[in-house]
Amino acid sequence: MPISGMTGFGRAEGALGAWTWAVEARSVNGRNMDVRFRGPPGFDGLERAAREGAQSRFQRGQVTVGVQAKRSEGAGSVRVNVAQLERFLEIGSPFVSAGRVAPARLDGLLALRGVIEADDAGLDPEAQAELEAAMAASIGVALDGLFAARRQEGAALLPVLCGQVDRIGELSDQAHAIAADQPAAIKARFEARLKELAGEAATEERIVQEAAAMAVKADVREEIDRLNGHVDAARTLLASDAAVGRRLDFLTQEFMREANTLCSKSQLGALTTVGLDLKATIEQFREQVQNVE
Repeated sequence: MPISGMTGFGRAEGALGAWTWAVEARSVNGRNMDVRFRGPPGFDGLERAAREGAQSRFQRGQVTVGVQAKRSEGAGSVRVNVAQLERFLEIGSPFVSAGRVAPARLDGLLALRGVIEADDAGLDPEAQAELEAAMAASIGVALDGLFAARRQEGAALLPVLCGQVDRIGELSDQAHAIAADQPAAIKARFEARLKELAGEAATEERIVQEAAAMAVKADVREEIDRLNGHVDAARTLLASDAAVGRRLDFLTQEFMREANTLCSKSQLGALTTVGLDLKATIEQFREQVQNVE
């Protein structure tokens, strides 16, 4: 399986009895695993199902799971708030006794605010557990959809990342070929400068000794060898189906460290140009790695 991205979306819907619901699961990039949940009141167990479901599928990213649930109209029972009804009757009684208003009709009383109340005492424990289990199953379906979307993103990222790693490898090879000319260039440059300053006192032996010391300091073979080793490591990680984002992120830092050292040691314009191209490609690679789980 390909590497996985961290951006995606999944949705699931369900129904049971008088209840219908919809679940949406989405995620964005994140350095660590962060699960956020929004659900209907009275279904506290759903948050645990969302967290455990996300943590079993993903290792990085900010994952948000939302559940919207609705009970059909008329599914709940109603009750008469007798105390509220009595208060209305007491308030109106003096006006009825004085003949200022006609006695209240029952339908009018029942229409007053607060007299009729929906009975939201909730389901019995068995029905509640059954409904919550059905909603939790929909959460799993939505998370599966999110998982598939993140895999699709990873599949799209993979050729881009592989191409950038290949480019880093090509530039390392170019740097290796160019660096072979550095000792001769250093010697020629030092010889010309020394003869300019010291004239006849600039002996060949001294020129060779000083140039050799400078060439040692400018030797970039270790940096190029490490770059090639990092290229191999990156290819191995990209061929894995594990969550490799953190390791790739660390590898980009190592890539950049070697490229910076190569540029600082460069004594040739061509080698500096290759080093700058390396840094630009590594930075592009780093940006894409931020999308990898």
